Amino acid sequence: MNKMNKDISNFNDELREKNPSEIIKWALEKSKNPILTTNFRPYEAAIIHLCTKVMPDIKVVWCDSGYNTKAIYIYAEKIISALNLNLKLYVPSQTSAHREIFMGQVPDIDDPRHEEFTQQVKLEPFKRAMKEIKPDLWITNLRKGQTEFRNNIDIVTETSEGLLKISPFYYWSDSDLETYMNKHNLENEFDYFDPTKVDERRECGLNNRDNK
Repeated sequence: MNKMNKDISNFNDELREKNPSEIIKWALEKSKNPILTTNFRPYEAAIIHLCTKVMPDIKVVWCDSGYNTKAIYIYAEKIISALNLNLKLYVPSQTSAHREIFMGQVPDIDDPRHEEFTQQVKLEPFKRAMKEIKPDLWITNLRKGQTEFRNNIDIVTETSEGLLKISPFYYWSDSDLETYMNKHNLENEFDYFDPTKVDERRECGLNNRDNK
């Protein structure tokens, strides 16, 4: 086990005893240029609310595929306005109209074109965001129980580029998040669809491509 792996193991041992607010404060104290990524899926308002309480101007990165539901776009605008987000919006370099000429609507996950679709609408915009912003810390809302991959990580992980990735709500359930959101009068939205995953139990490649 190298030093960074030992550090991450120690970090996780320490942070399992802390609540999400304490975890976020711990993480932000180690960072000069953190980002929070979001897709405005159900329960996302909790982590956005908590992060902006600790750091109001944290960069909130949204890689919008262009295929969100009407409800999610309306919901996102409400959250952006209500929490006065320092939003950094990234969209695909190719329009959906252009893409659909060659791919049709969203390719099925068994379609060979689905991998290229995912690259275009999610992975490339995300890589562009990381290249431009150059964060030294990445906060996200991965949680145990969401997918098989996510069941086998922890609060702190590391990307292949050596970037620390923090999931403050990793051990929280939907019920825990509902309680938090009700306490803080935060809206939720369940009409959500990720065209790169299709099945919520799948990974799109963003989170599982480079974790150590």
